[in-house]
Amino acid sequence: MSRPIGIDLFAGAGGLSLGFEQAGFDVVAAVEIDPIHAAVHKFNFPHCAVIPQSVEKLSGAQIRKAAGIGKRKIDVVFGGAPCQGFSMIGQRALDDPRNALVRHFVRLVHELDAKAFVFENVKGITVGKHAQFLQELIDAFSSIGYEIRLPWKILNAAHFGAPQFRERLILMGCKKGSELPAYPAPIFRPAGTDKDRAGLPEGPSCYDALNDIPDAEAYDELLDTDAVKVKWGKASAYAKSLHGSVRAHWDFSYKRSFDSTLLTSSMRTDHTEISRRRFSETEQGAVEPISRFFKLSTSGVSNTLRAGTDSARGAFTSPRPIHYKYARCVTVREMARLHGFPDWFRLHQTKWHGARQIGNAVPPPLARAVAAQIMLALAAQPAVPEVAVDLGDEALLRMDMGEASSHFGISTPIGKRDKKGAPKRRQWDDRPVPSGAQQPEEAQLDTLDPRTELV
Repeated sequence: MSRPIGIDLFAGAGGLSLGFEQAGFDVVAAVEIDPIHAAVHKFNFPHCAVIPQSVEKLSGAQIRKAAGIGKRKIDVVFGGAPCQGFSMIGQRALDDPRNALVRHFVRLVHELDAKAFVFENVKGITVGKHAQFLQELIDAFSSIGYEIRLPWKILNAAHFGAPQFRERLILMGCKKGSELPAYPAPIFRPAGTDKDRAGLPEGPSCYDALNDIPDAEAYDELLDTDAVKVKWGKASAYAKSLHGSVRAHWDFSYKRSFDSTLLTSSMRTDHTEISRRRFSETEQGAVEPISRFFKLSTSGVSNTLRAGTDSARGAFTSPRPIHYKYARCVTVREMARLHGFPDWFRLHQTKWHGARQIGNAVPPPLARAVAAQIMLALAAQPAVPEVAVDLGDEALLRMDMGEASSHFGISTPIGKRDKKGAPKRRQWDDRPVPSGAQQPEEAQLDTLDPRTELV
């Protein structure tokens, strides 16, 4: 029996793609304008058609052709379109040219005639003047024949099995007259919180996520590369499911063939001794006062992992939290564990791009919970695929902007960087930040991008 199919718009490295695959969907096409993100998506989802361009000049027919699905019915379209969430004086928010990508999301849902859609974004668009935009978006979907599940909800990834506090607006709907998907109910209380009246079990903690990962600083190779053979430690149930030693009951994804002895996406940061001393002196669950980095707690969940900014907004690095045990920031692999990505899933080799890809992504456990509700509304039965998938060419993980653009046969769509794989940027490891000041990646609500989390 064929699996229901989905299309990912604004795909990034593939957090939503993975969650929907784990829920039993085949993601047949992914649209992503950044060729570096597109290359990483292609590595992890080699049988998905990656379309490295903006949605603005892309038609539903072109997506169908790229996916090779002919006239087959599309079950769901999902994504998080970047938006600013407010209108210029005297006009509707959705007519604001700065919200054009959201309008194109609506257009493509319509052109693809999807049975259902999921739109995700930062919770900031639900408050104040941004609420006008959200209502106009709901009206736009209604005008093209979709019923919306109301009231809309903000969901926290920590309630669905990710050891991270991360809230996202989820808006979803289906063709009028069809079964309307429901919002998933929380299945965990965040680790480190008191028992609640709902009697939910405690979710995985930072310790559960990271304890079996050997210390990257024990391997000199990781100063120059992002992968090395290691001896893994004792894994929690959460870690076992991500390392692939067991298949969880919720996992309907394709098995990936990978070398489980490798520690990947783990290039080291060479911190100064001053930084290390400050990190070691910071208590778990507290913020280091100079860098403003959060220190993970063994018994709690991570703070929201953010993406930093792209080259157009200064190319500031992602603020990775401090490890609860080691006097250093967590590696990209450790960020991936806190986000709910399995160990076969690899990010760009550089710390800057890799951390940004994690920070931009919807945690797969949250995506999976939402996707499972879409699956239920479609009256489809998820099944574990019988075939395994080989991952893509590792060269895709090392490409700079020019190389990735050349690989896809496109012109470079994003500002040039001054060295391979990383832009010229200010480092925040050792620079003092004035008390109460925001780091540059904490963008204001007037520059909302759903792939740059606000806290």
